[in-house]
Amino acid sequence: MTEPEMHHHMHEHIEQPAHQDMTHDAGHGDHKEDHAGHVDHTGHELLFRNRFWGCLLLSIPVLLYSPMIQEWFGFTPPQFTGSQWVSPLFATIVFIIGGVPFIRMAVPEVRQRKPGMMTLITLAISVAFIYSWVALIINPGTGFFWELVLLIDVMLLGHWLEMRSVRQASGALNELARLMPDTAERILPNGEIETVPTGQLRSGDLVLVRPGASIPADGEVTEGDSSVNEAMITGESKPVDKRPGDSVIAGAINGDGSLRLRVTATGDKTALAGIMRLVEQAQQSKSQTQVLADKAAGWLFYIAVAFAFITAIFWTASAGFGVEVINRVATVLVIACPHALGLAVPLVVAISTSLSARNGILVRDRLALEEARNVNTVIFDKTGTLTRGEQGVVGSAVVEGWDADDALALTAAVEGDSEHIIARAIRTSAAEKNLELPAIDDFEAIKGRGVRATQEDKIIHVGGPRLLEMLDLSPDPVLTDFARASGEKGQSVVYLVVANQAVAAFALADVIRPESRQAVDRLHEMGVEVAMLTGDSKEVAAAVAQELGIDAFFAEVLPEDKDKKVAKLQAQGKKVAMVGDGVNDAPALTRADIGIAIGGGTAVAIESAGIILVQSNPMDVVKMIELSRATRKKMVQNLWWAAGYNIVFIPLAAFTLFITPALGAVFMSLSTVIVAINAQFLRRVELG
Repeated sequence: MTEPEMHHHMHEHIEQPAHQDMTHDAGHGDHKEDHAGHVDHTGHELLFRNRFWGCLLLSIPVLLYSPMIQEWFGFTPPQFTGSQWVSPLFATIVFIIGGVPFIRMAVPEVRQRKPGMMTLITLAISVAFIYSWVALIINPGTGFFWELVLLIDVMLLGHWLEMRSVRQASGALNELARLMPDTAERILPNGEIETVPTGQLRSGDLVLVRPGASIPADGEVTEGDSSVNEAMITGESKPVDKRPGDSVIAGAINGDGSLRLRVTATGDKTALAGIMRLVEQAQQSKSQTQVLADKAAGWLFYIAVAFAFITAIFWTASAGFGVEVINRVATVLVIACPHALGLAVPLVVAISTSLSARNGILVRDRLALEEARNVNTVIFDKTGTLTRGEQGVVGSAVVEGWDADDALALTAAVEGDSEHIIARAIRTSAAEKNLELPAIDDFEAIKGRGVRATQEDKIIHVGGPRLLEMLDLSPDPVLTDFARASGEKGQSVVYLVVANQAVAAFALADVIRPESRQAVDRLHEMGVEVAMLTGDSKEVAAAVAQELGIDAFFAEVLPEDKDKKVAKLQAQGKKVAMVGDGVNDAPALTRADIGIAIGGGTAVAIESAGIILVQSNPMDVVKMIELSRATRKKMVQNLWWAAGYNIVFIPLAAFTLFITPALGAVFMSLSTVIVAINAQFLRRVELG
């Protein structure tokens, strides 16, 4: 698929999934489908909007020439030969234009023997239409054509608003699709720049991204320095600094600097396209609550038909068979139409899915998000999840007369030319503190011991305990105590030696993410236990667990044994969520009740997890559980409102004269609107 095709494909698909569950698309006679069989819901929405306004205009003559309306409002419209046929003829046109689509949508329900909303609407308007014509022929002036047209108008309005609500709920996904630029500036081998459609880019191409422009494809920065806004894709509000060697995501917005990047993925292979596919899958996958709503709609059909029979018997016995009996039966069937029930869950699904995508939480399986609310134990993989997965300075000690930052700057300067993992860790820590490094001369690596250099004629060494052995030095007690405490935590210790005196010691370890402590604290507040899995030593694991306040940890665990630890907690009756990088954690992710994969946009294809966190941020686990709880709460509220409406109004329609078919349709639409508004409040939920 070329990029423009993907772009079109994403735009076209976005509203389909959530809407599909509530409008029984299989039977829509008015769907426009493209060559791939994808439903064009924007066109479907416009079609019902136009039908609503058209039928509303055609309903005016029906109302004006209805004897009951004339009697109520005390007026007489102009009379002419055949004027008595105005109301029934215009009502018939409204029935054909506005009513027949509902009948066509009911056909698959009847064929599959799964009666639902469309069957109920069809039953109501068919009974009203047929009876009104029979009554008109037998006894002119009777029938309720005006109620029939208002009923159809309100049904069309409800159907249009329903589709419109779902489309608006999926608006964030539309925004994602629009992030892809239409053109890109490709750099030719001779250095010239040509503007090409984004779909023509191929892996390996070199492209120029100017300040403020959208990045046209996934790639790696080869030249330039800028900050890139990835908020719509990763949920990270702060722009991310990009330098040569860093990866960038298609659709992100470049900042003030100019970047040149080598394309690594285009079209439907980009992270953005993967996100779109996941969101689509999530909206298509049904949740348990949604299955409950579908069953409720089926039961409602049988309840409505039963009440219709009871109503017919009751009113025939009390007043004799006539217009009023049909009136009551039609009203019962109208009231029972589960528009609100059909909208209750899918609309919440659409909103929660787009909300999660905006927060960097990608849902592959709706059931996973729904079940997240029940999680009472979260297991984190340590390396790369709770920690950054890279060494850094986590503590230091200096002798009297030395400043810790000055010592770190000097150590980083000495390690400036070394590619050793410890050297990189020290340089990174100094850079994070924005320390100015002094000038160093005569750098020399001492194999297995450390490095040596000079500064202003002073000889400086940097290395571990074996360096001290070589130099035959006994460190100050301050440094000795620090080194012993660090060693007990499984941390490496590096010494700075100036003029044959050890002046500073630095502890190096896998750096704990600043968000990890906050995430553990928030999970504890939510009543969730936190455990940690790691292949590291018990000393390292104990140090991290103690610092973060983790309840339990499993150390020195081989990748193939991680799922056994998950099973052990499950055997204790715990509902377990596993958070890992999706590679060596795959068995554990699959074993857990909910598998949560993390690790940047590349994680979108991980099959072992139900939920994927675009960022490697433990706080997103908190967001996910909060979103799950808020989503479930909103679904239950909507289901109760929709069901409660039917519980109250079906008996009223059956046994009182207060509710007419048209009034019933108004109440039904009011219920739908309230459910839609209630679902929109989900957007206001504060996550994190």
